[in-house]
Amino acid sequence: MAEGNSLQVLPPGAGYGIVIGIGGFFAALMLSITWMQNRYTAFSTHQAEEFNTASRSIKPGLIAAGIVSYGICGPMWYGATGSFQILLFAIIAIKIKAHAPGAHTFPEIVLARHGKIAHITYLFNGLATNMLVGACLVLGGSQVVAALTDMNVYAACFLIPLVVAVYVIVGGLRSTFLCDYTHTVILFLAIFIFGFLMYCTSPIIGSPSAFYDLLVSASQQMPIARNTEGSYLTFRSVDGLIFAVDLLVAGFSTVWLDQAYWQRAIASRPETSVRAYLLGGIAWYGIPYGFATAMGLGCAALTSSPSFPTYPQALTSAQNNAGLSSPATAIALLGKGGAVLMLLLLFMAVTSSTSAELIAVSSLLTFDVYKTYIHPASSSQRLVQVSHAGIVIYALVLATFCCILNAAGVNLTWLLTVLGVIVGAAGLPVGLVLLWPRMSTAATIASPWIGLAMGLIAWFVTTVKRSGSITVDTTGDVTNAVAGNLASCGGGAVVAFVLTFIFPKQHISTQARDIERANKIKGVRAPTVESTSPDPQHSPEGEVGDAEKAAEISTAKEGPINKHEKPPKSSPEAEAVVPTGNELVDYLEAKQMEPMDPELVKKGEKLAVAFNWIYLLIALILVPFTLFGTGYVCEEHSKIVRLSSMLTMT
Repeated sequence: MAEGNSLQVLPPGAGYGIVIGIGGFFAALMLSITWMQNRYTAFSTHQAEEFNTASRSIKPGLIAAGIVSYGICGPMWYGATGSFQILLFAIIAIKIKAHAPGAHTFPEIVLARHGKIAHITYLFNGLATNMLVGACLVLGGSQVVAALTDMNVYAACFLIPLVVAVYVIVGGLRSTFLCDYTHTVILFLAIFIFGFLMYCTSPIIGSPSAFYDLLVSASQQMPIARNTEGSYLTFRSVDGLIFAVDLLVAGFSTVWLDQAYWQRAIASRPETSVRAYLLGGIAWYGIPYGFATAMGLGCAALTSSPSFPTYPQALTSAQNNAGLSSPATAIALLGKGGAVLMLLLLFMAVTSSTSAELIAVSSLLTFDVYKTYIHPASSSQRLVQVSHAGIVIYALVLATFCCILNAAGVNLTWLLTVLGVIVGAAGLPVGLVLLWPRMSTAATIASPWIGLAMGLIAWFVTTVKRSGSITVDTTGDVTNAVAGNLASCGGGAVVAFVLTFIFPKQHISTQARDIERANKIKGVRAPTVESTSPDPQHSPEGEVGDAEKAAEISTAKEGPINKHEKPPKSSPEAEAVVPTGNELVDYLEAKQMEPMDPELVKKGEKLAVAFNWIYLLIALILVPFTLFGTGYVCEEHSKIVRLSSMLTMT
């Protein structure tokens, strides 16, 4: 029987072999494909129109640990809330193409509209989000690899991001897209194998009917508190509903504040950006709902099987929170082969997602730190060097951060539960900056910090009142965390609206550099103007003002521009960018993006808004709350039995 948090069925060499060997193989493969593509084709993957959001999320597989504790409603809530965040981002994507097609990063949009203090605020929240999301990926993956192979967890924390950094540095943005597509194929193959084993071919279960019977038995032997009849087959789970709220708040943070999502929206074709996110959001739903139902609930169903790694005992709470429910199910189904397949699935998802985070942080450090505050006139070659350094720095800092979290006893479930408390306050305000023209500078700056303070106070006070002390375990309790999540996210949103009406002013800059930056972000090739003295009431020294008003100042000096004429170029120097071979820098620096056609914008907005309303009403309100309110417990029906028998015979 496994001891502690370990389910070791493979030697340590297997862990190192997968992390280093397979990681190195895919690094070499990605570099070879990138070289051949550069050498023999003209295709540019940085303009890929399909966003592989599903492959970026290892969390559906690992979070099955928490889903086991809520029954069948857990996978439903995870899929519904996660997909909703991606679908909502379709609205952000269309706004980027319409109003900020020349932006490199989302803090840069904030800089152009609300100044440097606001820029630093959202740069901090963006980097914090990338750090926490990266920690979910790397720490969660490292702990599972260590549990299955007894590989040193600290070695895994360093090796995983560094292996990924190798091909990201050489291949740049293109390698992350290729990595996504390649890894997704392997991910889906592994998911299909586990799904068919669970419901069709496994001698242990092998049919939906047997799966149902085992879950009924598990409900009697290991009932879930605050579930109807203690059942795994009910949608009425109080803890499951609280978990859904935590996920909803965390989702706004991990999507709306993650530069990886913004960067892919920026690099997409305008005419397909909305469709890409809508398709990606719907495709994402099936992974946590299907995979976690099979592997998460399968853990409960197989606990009584002699092939279960901890038989005759169930997994401990610590093992569940460490993300070991799915690996335990894989071992019960396929033995050591299941452990290897689970490690492969895990590694593919972790490395695919981590590559996107590396590129995202590199962009923030290159454009929002180095080029904005250190060397604004830096050459493209210098930006390449900075982007490479940013990737290495983030990989090392992330690895160190994961080691600290592991030493403190933190796991994936804790990180995901409290993530919204830490950065959730900035999630809705950053969306309002782009979606609501009236958003004031005071509201933009203050709302994330006030929301964060409200979230931390609510989190700690609730923890002390309910649990008596503040520890890793008590702060990670879903009920304690939901108070902080709601206060942080809700407080940030409310403060943003209130402060906008109380302090409606937006900063304006008349500095030539600020106007040129605003025009480039808007996709307007307006002529530059001479610097003039700023208005002390609106523009303190060094502040960047509202992009729209700044553009009006620049065009007013030159007279009105005929809307049918092609706007003049801003400067010859801006167009004469020497190719560097790194498409991350070449594309973002040299590409002058035009605003999306207004008619296409209207059509895209209508499609995105309608789709989101329909999804919200059906997937997040009508279906789940109807099932929750009735206290319905799934029953076995004769049609299901006949269908499963036919599938088994086939």
